[in-house]
Amino acid sequence: MSVKILLVDDEPSILTLVKAYLEPEGYQVITASDGPSGAQAILREKPNLVVLDVMLPGMDGIEVLSKIRRETDVYVILLTARTEETDKIVGLSIGADDYVTKPFSPRELVARIKAGLRRQGANATVGSERLQFGDLVIDAVSHTVSVAGEMVELTAIEFNLLLALAQSSGRVYSREQLLEKVWGGSYYGEIRVVDVHLGHIRQKIGGAYITTVRGVGFRFEP
Repeated sequence: MSVKILLVDDEPSILTLVKAYLEPEGYQVITASDGPSGAQAILREKPNLVVLDVMLPGMDGIEVLSKIRRETDVYVILLTARTEETDKIVGLSIGADDYVTKPFSPRELVARIKAGLRRQGANATVGSERLQFGDLVIDAVSHTVSVAGEMVELTAIEFNLLLALAQSSGRVYSREQLLEKVWGGSYYGEIRVVDVHLGHIRQKIGGAYITTVRGVGFRFEP
């Protein structure tokens, strides 16, 4: 079954251009040109990855992202205007996995899409471990996390970050080291995306497990 990618943008020229780059790579490409139809397509088509423009008619990309995050953890790359730093921060805080600024190189976007698809299939380091720390259980085989017997829903990036830290319990990782370990060195955006995703993990599993070492990085505490 081919990998399905959804492009949501109100500029036909961008949809046509990006589609022309993706289809020769073997991807199945679906498009939507406004916020409401984009949100519906995400939930209906269940794509492997979504490229989502922020500036959309009917419902902007931030609202679409907030809406679909209640239903799915699909990997989302935001397209933002170069000057709109707020869009990037808000988007990452509510669940975007990556962002690309406009105007962009189609080749760069395709590279980021490929990297995003690889990250979803990666199990940080060792794929056969089941780690338990008190009430917290991390299973790399089933890609699941539970706390006190209750399943916790993490995105692919959140899971890989948590697993990377937990597998080296007690070791301090800098942001750069975590980007290299989890993103594979192919991430060129804001380095503090690590902080955003770790903040989400803390909210979901409790704040006691991941410690910030000021000026250095982050450490998993059993």
